[in-house]
Amino acid sequence: MPTAFLFDMDGTLTIPRLDFDQIKREMGIGDGPILESLENLIGEQKIAAAAVLHRHERESAANADLMEGCHALLRWIDDLRIPRALITRNSRQSVDTVLSKHQLQFDVVISRDDCRHKPHPDPLFLACEKLRVDVKNAWMIGDGSYDVKAGIAAGAKTIWISHRRARDFTEEPWQVMDDLLHLMNWMKKYCAQS
Repeated sequence: MPTAFLFDMDGTLTIPRLDFDQIKREMGIGDGPILESLENLIGEQKIAAAAVLHRHERESAANADLMEGCHALLRWIDDLRIPRALITRNSRQSVDTVLSKHQLQFDVVISRDDCRHKPHPDPLFLACEKLRVDVKNAWMIGDGSYDVKAGIAAGAKTIWISHRRARDFTEEPWQVMDDLLHLMNWMKKYCAQS
């Protein structure tokens, strides 16, 4: 049994709404990762690009829908009395909007405003420190390569929600699940045997 569940948000618990290609075009940053590219900008260009990103995130958060099985999975975890954290590259403002809209509760929430963001392992270390658990006994659950990279770098057992996509990164997750319902059914069997 894990001592904590560490969840990504967009694409894992919520249906992704952000059009990354459009955001990059409006920010004028080319094809690189959005947050990393933003960090390399300076002055007015950085301020303008950040405003574009925040606008898209606000709109996405306001219109966010949950993945099928999200509430059922979180209720089942509640019954286990195992703490959970939300770890996202999104802003705290957009996270708060999603949590409030869907009445989701987490013991710890780590956004990009709190520390270095995924794929750095720092957000996982910070979440586990706040939860007072060893990261090696936690499970990181996410749909993106950054989630898997961060989980492996932190030493957590890492579960990739594939949404039936081919893996486009080299890191090998501990487990691969099609979606949240698949994950919940698998977890019930796993925890019953533990």
